[in-house]
Amino acid sequence: MASAKSSRSRASGPAGLVSTGIQHLGGTIPASQESGVPLSDKLKIFKTDNFDPEAYMQSKCQSMNEKEIRHMCAYLQDLKKASAEEMRKSVYANYAAFIKTSKEISDLEGELLSIRNLLSSQAALIHNLAEGVHVDSLSDDSENSMEDNMVKLDDREPSELEKWLREFADILDVLLAERRVEEALDALDEAERVALEAKESHTLNTTQLLSLQNSITEHRQKLADQLAEAACQSSTRGVELRAAASALKRLGDGHRAHCLLLNAHYRRLQYNMQTIHPTSTSYGGAYTATLSQQVFSAIAQAVNDSLEVFGDDSAYASELVTWSTKQTEDFAHLVKRHALASSAAAGGLRAAAECVQIAIGHCSLLEVRGLSLCSVLLKLFRPSVEQALNANLKRIEESTAALAAADDWVLIQAPYGTRAAGRSSNTAAFVQPRLSSSAHRFNSMVQDFFEDVGPLLSMQLGGSTLDGLHKVFNSYVNLLINALPGSMEDEENLEGSGNKIVRLAETEAQQLALLANVSLLAEELLPRAATKLISLYQASGADDYRKKTSDRHNRLPEQREWKRKLQRSVDRLRDSFCRQHALDLIFSEDGETHLSAEMYLSMDGSPDEIEWSPSLMFQELYEKLNRMAIIASDMFTGRERFSTLLMMRLTETVILWLSEDQTFWEDIEEGPRPLGPIGLQQFLLDMQFVILFGQGRYLSRHVYQVVLEIMKRAMDAFAATGGDPNRVLPDEDWFIESAQESIGRISGNSRMGNGERELNSPTASVSAKSMSSVRSHGSY
Repeated sequence: MASAKSSRSRASGPAGLVSTGIQHLGGTIPASQESGVPLSDKLKIFKTDNFDPEAYMQSKCQSMNEKEIRHMCAYLQDLKKASAEEMRKSVYANYAAFIKTSKEISDLEGELLSIRNLLSSQAALIHNLAEGVHVDSLSDDSENSMEDNMVKLDDREPSELEKWLREFADILDVLLAERRVEEALDALDEAERVALEAKESHTLNTTQLLSLQNSITEHRQKLADQLAEAACQSSTRGVELRAAASALKRLGDGHRAHCLLLNAHYRRLQYNMQTIHPTSTSYGGAYTATLSQQVFSAIAQAVNDSLEVFGDDSAYASELVTWSTKQTEDFAHLVKRHALASSAAAGGLRAAAECVQIAIGHCSLLEVRGLSLCSVLLKLFRPSVEQALNANLKRIEESTAALAAADDWVLIQAPYGTRAAGRSSNTAAFVQPRLSSSAHRFNSMVQDFFEDVGPLLSMQLGGSTLDGLHKVFNSYVNLLINALPGSMEDEENLEGSGNKIVRLAETEAQQLALLANVSLLAEELLPRAATKLISLYQASGADDYRKKTSDRHNRLPEQREWKRKLQRSVDRLRDSFCRQHALDLIFSEDGETHLSAEMYLSMDGSPDEIEWSPSLMFQELYEKLNRMAIIASDMFTGRERFSTLLMMRLTETVILWLSEDQTFWEDIEEGPRPLGPIGLQQFLLDMQFVILFGQGRYLSRHVYQVVLEIMKRAMDAFAATGGDPNRVLPDEDWFIESAQESIGRISGNSRMGNGERELNSPTASVSAKSMSSVRSHGSY
């Protein structure tokens, strides 16, 4: 085999070089003989198997002198260099063919060696069989047959499929070495097709088919590893990254391709985030904006690449969503740690809201790509925002309480530059509300609070925001209740006020100022601020609000409930105010009562001459109501209804106390002595006096009915002793005239005409002749 190979290699050398060498080496050949000798004849001496180069050179060099020998050596060196250069060019020009030929020779040698071993084994087996049965001729024939078979195998021409099979591995090696990915993929696909057809048609034996399949598997793995390595390089981006992922998917390893694609974007994101370093002095919004841009841009690019390579496949879409959610969660934790934590702890609601708004703004841009991650951010940001919300509300409460300790409870207009503008209920013009200093501060802080919390409505914090603000307002109302002298509100109702010091409101004007504060806040300023909050929510694009056009439908149910809660807090202060003033009227500083059954029971039998006028306590009630009404007319401008209801509530408190005082009625109805006609007349005059001064201003329909029931009960008590009220009492005109005379004297006005009353009063339809009404219900 070696001699055959050497002869083939010598015969394949370039003819020109050989011819030239012969001319130089064969100097002894006459020129006349050279010209007629063909080149093939000249080369015959080199083709013989027994050619000896050394002997040939010695024979030629004997007739040459030194100069010719040196010239020949120099020429042979040049010829050697030229031959090496020509060989190098030939190898590079035919690299694929060279590799292919070498591989074929190697494979051929291996196959021949396998065949020789197989034939040797068969020959040995046959030889042993022949010796066992003494058939020598069979052994000789078998050996001759096997030799003939070997000759036939050497001489058989391989088929086109066998030729392709031998070249396949070399072609793939070349394609992989030159990174011609698409051509390698096409070659692998073609090999798969060939293997399938060969398996079906049995054109390849089992060994060849197995070898082909193993080669396909091996080169697929090599190509996949090569693509994975390329995708992991930091310099691989954009088109190259998508091409690598697409090729891996084509190889059937889509899951690995998708993971490599996402990991590449993750590494790039981590590299870009290395330049973002928050410091203790850095602005949280700037840090959030920079970080948001990097994170959500990376997610957006990953989404684009995934869709371009893998389309809408649900399996890859699920992986993409999981990966994007993880990056969003990591981003949220960074923002919470470096931006939201400090703002939330300090109550910096505006800074926290701005950070959240920036993050949500960048995150929402992904929705056009079909990826909604805002809910993930909102869920993670919510605890920090609620902490900032609560801290901000706590600051409002503490700041207002500090001012309440020094508030002189004098109503003033808002200081210049504060957010205190209000709208009168009777006019469309803006007016400056009049509040005390602590109320102005409370209102200003609440206005700022609503502006700060506006961007957070998308976090569904509207309900908790309103609840938190109601608690703060209720705490402020508790302070005002504490400011009432001698307040008897129990500690449970004052929960949240603690033992905070507050300046007492000693005068009636100061006490009415307390009510003016809370009524204006609860009825106008706070609801208007909440409405502005809802308007901000509408402007942000909430679909639920775009569909609704009327203001009535635009109000959230929780907002209406919130307004009712505010009003209940105002009612607590109003009730405390009315109860305190009612007690001041009914009881003296020593604890003695100014309204007892004894004052009516003792009138009969008294030697003193009776001067008919309402009892002193009811006169003081009327004076107090008139005095407060004058003060309230200035404080409650535009809110006269609240002032009217306040006076009605005060009158109601006194009358209900009288109606429900069991001791008083036990004494009237059961002893110690019966109610006489003079005492009954005085009691009815007091009640008629209440009806007349309350009618139209201070008496509700309900209290009017309670007064009539009280009068009837007193008359029943008198009738139970055997007396007849109709016989001992004057007619109803006397009661009306006496009551009107007292009203005119106390108020400084002329006597009111019979039935004169304000047309806008809740009791405008009630007749002043209540005595006739009471008598008509009894059977006396």
